[in-house]
Amino acid sequence: MPITRSAKRALKKNLKTRKINAQKRRLIKEEKKDYWKLVESGKKEEAQKKLSYLYKIIDKAAKVNLIKKNKASREKAILAKKLKKIQTK
Repeated sequence: MPITRSAKRALKKNLKTRKINAQKRRLIKEEKKDYWKLVESGKKEEAQKKLSYLYKIIDKAAKVNLIKKNKASREKAILAKKLKKIQTK
């Protein structure tokens, strides 16, 4: 346990931040899962809207260093590639 006053405040802040980051990671994971379901079922318009929303939350996560920028870029590319594949069919 922290002893100094500043260390106690830092611990409190870290716990809050950890909770928020876990929520954001869970949100990204759930939204990607929903997106894959839409893509697999062939719902192009709904998948396109979901992709736009996913881009937004992935970019925000990369902005605050929740995920690294290259990982964000790679995930967006994978998501877009899958949607493009069903649009060409």
